[in-house]
Amino acid sequence: MNPETPLSPPSALFSFSPVAERTAPRAGTARVFVFYSFAVLLTSIGAVLFADLLWRVGWSPARIVLLVLFTILLFLSSIGCVHGIYGFVLRRVGDRHNITASPAYRNRSIADTSTALVFPVYDEDPHRVCESLRSVYEAITATGELERFDFFILSDSRQLATWIEEEECWFALTRQLNAFGRIFYRRRAENVGRKSGNIRDFLKAWGRRYRYFIVFDADSVMSGTTVLDLVRLMETHPTVGLIQTAPRIVNAHSAFARFQQFANRLYGPIFNAALGYWMQDGGNYWGHNAIIRTEPFMQLCDLPELPGRKPFGGQILSHDFVEAALLRKENWEVWFASDLVGSYEENPPGIIENAQRDRRWSQGNLQHFMVLFARGLRGVSRMHLSLGILGYLAGPLWLLFLITSTYLIWFRKDTGLSTVVVAAFTPYLHLDAAHHALLVFLFCMVTLLLPKFLSVLDLVCDRERRRAFGGLIRATSSAFIETIFSTLHAPIQMLFHTRFVAATLLGLEVRWNTQQRAASGTSWSDAWRQHWRHTLIGLGWSAFILWIDPAVFWWFLPISLGLMLSIPLSVLTGSDRLGCALRRAGLLLTPEETMPTPQLVQMRARLEGKQRRFAGGDEALLAAIRDPYLNAIHVSLLREEKLSPQKLNGEGGTLTRKLLDKGPASLSAAERLQLASDPEAMAWLHREYWLRGEAVEV
Repeated sequence: MNPETPLSPPSALFSFSPVAERTAPRAGTARVFVFYSFAVLLTSIGAVLFADLLWRVGWSPARIVLLVLFTILLFLSSIGCVHGIYGFVLRRVGDRHNITASPAYRNRSIADTSTALVFPVYDEDPHRVCESLRSVYEAITATGELERFDFFILSDSRQLATWIEEEECWFALTRQLNAFGRIFYRRRAENVGRKSGNIRDFLKAWGRRYRYFIVFDADSVMSGTTVLDLVRLMETHPTVGLIQTAPRIVNAHSAFARFQQFANRLYGPIFNAALGYWMQDGGNYWGHNAIIRTEPFMQLCDLPELPGRKPFGGQILSHDFVEAALLRKENWEVWFASDLVGSYEENPPGIIENAQRDRRWSQGNLQHFMVLFARGLRGVSRMHLSLGILGYLAGPLWLLFLITSTYLIWFRKDTGLSTVVVAAFTPYLHLDAAHHALLVFLFCMVTLLLPKFLSVLDLVCDRERRRAFGGLIRATSSAFIETIFSTLHAPIQMLFHTRFVAATLLGLEVRWNTQQRAASGTSWSDAWRQHWRHTLIGLGWSAFILWIDPAVFWWFLPISLGLMLSIPLSVLTGSDRLGCALRRAGLLLTPEETMPTPQLVQMRARLEGKQRRFAGGDEALLAAIRDPYLNAIHVSLLREEKLSPQKLNGEGGTLTRKLLDKGPASLSAAERLQLASDPEAMAWLHREYWLRGEAVEV
């Protein structure tokens, strides 16, 4: 293996030195300006209508706050609306400036390329990871270009049972595929820097061997054709530093995951088309299912620690947005190839698991406040960072809007003052106050729901796609059900995001926990523990509004109902039973279900019935000591310094004696990890066990 490759000093983000020379203004700049001008126009129309309504009943400080909050929230929904409109049109006429617009790249040779496919994992199901890798490996083998690719499982697992099983699964997979020297496994002794640190350490050791690398998530898969297309695109466009694909959600079983999967497949294409249109070569990176040019990434993307105290200071948690921004800063293009179809991922199975993932993303995105004004970043990169921040601030802003609205309603009742309605400053509408309020409400609903309507209309215009969703009637019915669910789920997510933002502002740090991916169902106890506050808030808020003004109660009901039903909603939508029932009824179907690809079908079939081997770390430790097969794999990997550098501190002998004297239960989880990290101790224990038999009680 090559010697370690030094990365650039981790200071580029806050460097005050002149950046690379700017290129001439691009057509994409005009696209961004016009695109967001439409969003500003929609926001302005809605804000003027709402301001006029407030004017008619009298200004006050609370109403000014209400108008400001309304304008921010309407701007966010207007952005979504404009994405829907643009995307629908682009799906009809195409975008000749997209990186995939010309098919000539498919004829590009990749004979002299080398690409690493990396799977960073952290206490994931080893069987799931290895079957994903197998799926991609076999898909690339079928293209006849396997010799251009190497595969890496980059483990940061902290659970001993997972670690030992990862090694076993890796060796079994490599032996079955006869892929020794092609599929590699490496576990870090210390997971410094989390996922970005995992990638960084890999690049330091092996980066110069590969012109490109493709990052996978633990549950993501790509077709062989898509992998080759990504490499060919990079070869065709030498100024491109990163290409992000649009992963399609697959393999959903629970009702919640199926709602997300259906929304991703029905609404996603028009949103993705619009994203690609305005981003052009100033795209973003989502952390996986993307190809990256190794050399500029190594030079520019060794991230620094942010100044200040945690949670805003310290390691950059959401590294992907920042890495894309650093590439753009130095004139490397970042593209979004939304029309490459063979890119897949899975979704969390329930509301609670989805919220746990959002908790990590929330702090990471809020941390981007510290990056937003770094010198030299492109305007489009600042826009990506800003939208990511606003995506999580939208929850608390919406809550503040509702609280302010409730206060104004209560204030009117408490003071007993009559509302004197004056003439509007838009008299040409000829509306009384009630109809004026209805107009504002309908305007907001149009901005929220028009993209969904256009997505269904997109099906009407595409016979093949309509058939892939089970027909127009089923697809329309599914869209209606999904809209009801998203309406009920939105206030729950609002409170979750508010809690996450508040925790971040109070200095509570996110722990890097394993993501729950399997659909095991949400128990009533878990639902109660996570949602009892939501239920109480929903009940209390509804009762308060009903006491103040029964007429207003019905306007708040769509929000309060989701909160009041949060516990049963979480349990029901987290279950496979409801998800399977919806599928049997022909609802929430997606093209990958009605016309499944052999690659995904084979992967699912291999995963059927596979169970984790070890129940805990003590059982895994004993197996790694007793089993000659496991022990040989484990010790060999430990002794391969380049694959698995371990930092030993001479404690192996002490822990060995403790194990022999008191048994594995006497060791803490950290001690078991430490002992298992000592190749000499593990080899000695194995020899002693088989030489002395029962005399060695382990």
